[in-house]
Amino acid sequence: MSDAVSNDALVEGLVARLTPVRPLPSPALRGLVWCAAVLGIGLLALPFADLAGLRARMAVTDLRLAAIGSALTAWTAAVAAFVTSVPGRSSRWALLPLAPAALWVGASGLGCLRTWLVPGTTLADGADMRGCAAILIGFSLPLSVALVAMLRRACPLRPTLTAALGGLAVAAAAATLLVPVHPHDATGTDLAIHAVVVAAVIALNALAGGRLLDRGRP
Repeated sequence: MSDAVSNDALVEGLVARLTPVRPLPSPALRGLVWCAAVLGIGLLALPFADLAGLRARMAVTDLRLAAIGSALTAWTAAVAAFVTSVPGRSSRWALLPLAPAALWVGASGLGCLRTWLVPGTTLADGADMRGCAAILIGFSLPLSVALVAMLRRACPLRPTLTAALGGLAVAAAAATLLVPVHPHDATGTDLAIHAVVVAAVIALNALAGGRLLDRGRP
């Protein structure tokens, strides 16, 4: 009898110390919060934007579609990352950013097929391409930190998949933020540099972010 009483007392003591767990907001809402952080960084970079050049580039179909595709990819990949961070959600959510990513990549490639230069733009030289790569990396670092910190509040059972989706969101967001400060027309070499940086951002997020999100690691 004493053992039963002591067990009951132990259980009651443990229950008394429990604190309610606040449920996480919906993945769509968390995606919006992260996108608000992206917008905040964009506003900080606004003084460096070439607005006249931006208007000229957005008047060209392929450049406009590429910018829309990268922005939609950032949003949908962020939502997919937040959804897959919740245990029990289907991994098929990883397909959500597929269509906008195809638009982003396809429209970017179309720019290389044009035989004319968009008015108000220039062709990027080596220094310009290195500068673009540095800007992409500079945008990606704080966005990656913010996204991983938000994803760690959940308990992803597929941490590498979730982190890779987060990396895609970060890379697409950085590419979108680059548009206003990128005074160059689309060229094969310039896009190749962007592709390398984007792939590196996704890979590093999948590797480092996956380790940080894996609660089973020491």
